[in-house]
Amino acid sequence: MTELVDIVRQMFTDLPVFLNNLIASFGWATYVVLFLIIFCETGLVVTPFLPGDSLIFAAGTFTVLQSDGSAAALNPFILIGVVFVAAFLGDTANYSIGHYIGPKIFTRENVRFLNRKHLEKAHAFYEKHGGKTIILARFIPIIRTFAPFVAGIGKMSYLHFISYNIIGGFAWVCICVGAGHFLANVEFVQKHFELVLITIVLISLMPAVVEFISQKRAAKKTANA
Repeated sequence: MTELVDIVRQMFTDLPVFLNNLIASFGWATYVVLFLIIFCETGLVVTPFLPGDSLIFAAGTFTVLQSDGSAAALNPFILIGVVFVAAFLGDTANYSIGHYIGPKIFTRENVRFLNRKHLEKAHAFYEKHGGKTIILARFIPIIRTFAPFVAGIGKMSYLHFISYNIIGGFAWVCICVGAGHFLANVEFVQKHFELVLITIVLISLMPAVVEFISQKRAAKKTANA
C-alpha cells in the first residue's frame, strides 16, 4: 500500500521516476494505468488536475533505446493506440455527461467538486471558436477537460463532435508521444527533463493566456467607448 501511495505521489512530482516505477511494478499493465489516467483527465470534469501532455511526453521517452543501451520499456505504436483510445473515449464520456446532465449543473450557483470558473472559461472559449474548440482544447490544460462537457451542454451534434474528437485526439497524442520519442536521448532533455516538462505545460497554456489578454483588452475598449 505504501509503495502504491509513493507511485501516485511521484505522478505529480517526478514523472520519469513515476513511469520507471510503474513499469517495474506493473509491466505490460502500465498501458492500462496510462489509459485510466488519460481517460479520467479528459473524461471527468472533477479530475482536470491529472497530468496530460507532460505524462504522454514522458511516456514517449520510454519508447526508445536508452542511452545506456537498455531496451525500450514501451512500444510507441501500442502507446499511441492506447492513449488515443483513452483520449477519444474520455472526451466522448465527457460530452455525454454534459449532454444529459450538464444544463442542470451549469445553472446551479455552486456544485461540489466542480470549479465553476473553469467551466465558464471553457464555455467562453467554446462560444468563440465553436467546434474547433474540441481540437484546440486538446493542447490546453484544464480547458481540455471541460471543452467536451461544454460541447455536450451546447448540444453540438454528435457527428460533428466525434469528427473533431478523432482529429484533435490523434494529433495531440501523436505530437506528445512523438516529441518524447525523438527527444528522449537529446543530452539537454536528459539533463533538464523537469525543465522540459515545465516548458511543455507553459507552452500549452499560452493559447489560454493570449485569449485572456484579448478578452481583457476587448473589455477595456468597450468600457472606454
